[in-house]
Amino acid sequence: MAETMSALYFSCIVVLASYFFILAGANIVEIRRYTRPPSLKEGPLVSVLIPVRNEAEHIQRCLAALMQQEYRNYEILVLDDNSQDKTWAILNQVAQTDSRIRIFSGAPLPDDWYGKPYALQQLAGKARGEILIMTDADTVHSPSSISWTVTNIQASQADFISGYVRQELRSFGEKITVPLMFFLTGFIIPLCLNQYTKCKYFSVAIGQFIAIRKDVFMHIGGFTTIRKKTSEDMYLARYVKSQGFKTLFLDMGEQVHCRMYTGYKAAVEGIGKNIFDFLGNHSLILVVVSFVVLFFLFLPFPLLFLLPRIPHYQMNLLAVNILYTLTWMMLFIDRKIPWYYGLLWPLMILNLMVTALWSWFRAISGRGFVWKGRIVS
Repeated sequence: MAETMSALYFSCIVVLASYFFILAGANIVEIRRYTRPPSLKEGPLVSVLIPVRNEAEHIQRCLAALMQQEYRNYEILVLDDNSQDKTWAILNQVAQTDSRIRIFSGAPLPDDWYGKPYALQQLAGKARGEILIMTDADTVHSPSSISWTVTNIQASQADFISGYVRQELRSFGEKITVPLMFFLTGFIIPLCLNQYTKCKYFSVAIGQFIAIRKDVFMHIGGFTTIRKKTSEDMYLARYVKSQGFKTLFLDMGEQVHCRMYTGYKAAVEGIGKNIFDFLGNHSLILVVVSFVVLFFLFLPFPLLFLLPRIPHYQMNLLAVNILYTLTWMMLFIDRKIPWYYGLLWPLMILNLMVTALWSWFRAISGRGFVWKGRIVS
């Protein structure tokens, strides 16, 4: 019986590792296949929406980049979500230098909303553009990012676009935490099915950059139905898809870059607040997913050190570890991240388990998550 179970396990991990490797390559091809270079300099009015809360350190650099766009017909709307630092003073100063920038002071946060969805909902109501770009205050845009957006929306006739921005990883903690955001879109979800099925679960997004047609956003009620989600980007993409609109996930590495978090603690808190929410706050689902991740994604690495004791499966284990390593390296090369960071994948998977456990504990204990000076329960 034990021999049968061992044979089944080692066969499964070989199949799984092969699937991840093949799918990662297929997803890279899929993203590049539909990503078009920027070409349009004229077109419909675009509204860039930036919600900010305690972003004095980042907002000036973000706005400076957005003011240098090659695309001509756009406006920038910034909403200060009750910041407790010098964000509002900086916004006032920068807005006086460019008439395209409009700044607003956010309304008090209602109990049945989270901060970012509510700030974006307010901004969308004030926007005049046909296309809304939602981006974060810590992003830096290339001069062609708005041109890229209009080019891709019009060429693909998409209603909703998101994608990979280039991530800046400096500390060791960031290197083993931030890449976890590639987990689903890298080698779990076949992105090609977003094109050919109506299933909402194949539609994905990253909140650092989302572009959506304003009439579509208003038609679905904006964030109203997902007003209290920490992973509002994924839920918005799914909801747009469920309403029959076309969503795309593309490569934005040349258009936007960002350092999401500064250090390990901030990265764990930022990624962790989304994990349990993404799983629908279901403990059973988290247990099942954790079991699969632990036994099929992490365990093959420590088993390498037991190779002399399991001689019948040496080749299986070697093949699996090589495939996992090559998969992560391939993703990192595609994301313009040093390839050798892919060697850290065992630590990334172990860190995912720790972060997921922390996310679950904070949620079920009622402590919630502290984010931007607010408790997110």
